[in-house]
Amino acid sequence: MTRPPFALLVTGAPGAGKSTVGAELARRLRAALIDLDPATEALTQVVAGLLTVDDLDDPRLANATRAARYSTIEALAVESLRVGTDVVLVAPFTAERRDPAAWSALRGRLESAGARVVLVWLRITPAEITRRVAQRGAQRDLAKGDPGWIGRLDLTAPVVPHLVADASLQPEQAAESVLAQLDSPQTQRNLC
Repeated sequence: MTRPPFALLVTGAPGAGKSTVGAELARRLRAALIDLDPATEALTQVVAGLLTVDDLDDPRLANATRAARYSTIEALAVESLRVGTDVVLVAPFTAERRDPAAWSALRGRLESAGARVVLVWLRITPAEITRRVAQRGAQRDLAKGDPGWIGRLDLTAPVVPHLVADASLQPEQAAESVLAQLDSPQTQRNLC
C-alpha cells in the first residue's frame, strides 16, 4: 500500500531559512516546492504598483494581497496532492500558526486532497535573524534596517501541532531533522 502524499508547510520568521530548508526538503522528498514569494511575486508587484507602494511589507499591500497569495499556493498544492505528489509549501503561515481555527481550515482543505499535513516551525534566535538578514542583503529586507524591527517579530512557536527544526543548523541538517521526526511513531501520534 502506498502512503498518502505529504503536505509539509514550512514556517518561521524572516531570515529563518524557510525557502532554503523548504527546497532541501522538496529535493529529498522529490516533492513539488511551492514558495509563496516566487509563486506570487509578479502579481504582488502589479498590485504594489497599483497601490503605489514601494515596500513589500507595507500593510496596505499585505491586506490587499494576503488572501489571494495564500489561495494561489493552496490551489497549486491541492492540484499536486490530488495526483499523489508530495508538496512542500513555504510561507510565514502567520494566521494559521497563531489561530487553531485557521489552521484547522487549511489542514482540512489539504487533507481533502488526500494529504498528510504537517506544519514545520523553524526556530531561530533574534541574533541569528539579524545576522542572516544583513548577510542576504535582499531588496525585500531594506525596511528591516530599522533597529526596532527585530523586536516587532513574532518568534513564538505555533499554537497548533507542529514539528520543530533548529534554524541555526545547516539546511541539510535541518531537513534531516524534519524527515527523522516525520518517521517517528511518537511524532505521528502527536500530530493527529
